[in-house]
Amino acid sequence: MSDAPSKKRPPQPIRAYGDRKDDGRIQLSFTLPVPVSGRAKEAARLYCEKLGLKNVLIATMESAGREFSFFVAYGNADVTLDFAAIEVPEVTVPEWGFKEINHLIHEKLGRKLVVVGACTGSDAHTVGIDAIINMKGYAGDKGLEAYPWIDAYNLGAQVDNAALLARAKELSADAILVSQIMTQRDLHIENSQQLIDLARKSGQRNLLFLLGGPRIDHKLARELGYDAGFGPGTKPSQVASYIVDTLVKRREG
Repeated sequence: MSDAPSKKRPPQPIRAYGDRKDDGRIQLSFTLPVPVSGRAKEAARLYCEKLGLKNVLIATMESAGREFSFFVAYGNADVTLDFAAIEVPEVTVPEWGFKEINHLIHEKLGRKLVVVGACTGSDAHTVGIDAIINMKGYAGDKGLEAYPWIDAYNLGAQVDNAALLARAKELSADAILVSQIMTQRDLHIENSQQLIDLARKSGQRNLLFLLGGPRIDHKLARELGYDAGFGPGTKPSQVASYIVDTLVKRREG
């Protein structure tokens, strides 16, 4: 994992691309609490202009309920960014395969790794944690249950944070994986932060804590107190490689 800033890069100005390069044309969708009408469409256009868009076109207006209208709009944004100046911490992991990961655990650590994962709080969507832990894995990449040198426990959905930590302690876990799919009203942030707070109070923050989900990235995960964050498309071998690499470095360093 590397959070160090990159070397100075030459400026790289970028603008949104719509019909042609650098035209600043963007598309956005939103809902207004008014029924479908000509006035509603004009309200949507004015709303876009208030956002700073020019040459606004309301391409779609549909009823989204008795008193709501859904819009798709196009407009030109007079915004230029220097892409070279953007720094975002990202997780970097070795490109290890199934056999290599098992070999490294056996040779470098000399024992099985214990990994506990769950969808915590009120989150009932297990697709993410299942993809990483369950034996079938994801996109042809075997899940952690398939690794002979990893004992992986999938606790499922709606697991209380305190219960997750208690189970991790009971199993002498090396790493805790948390999947957060539900993001309404930033529920994923509140619940994820609560887990770290509880871990600190219970003296378990020495474990590896990994956070994943559709709106999770490494930057957000680190801000919430986790060791790493993984977004959509993450494969089990990437998670396994990160855990093994980190634990080996801790042991050797």
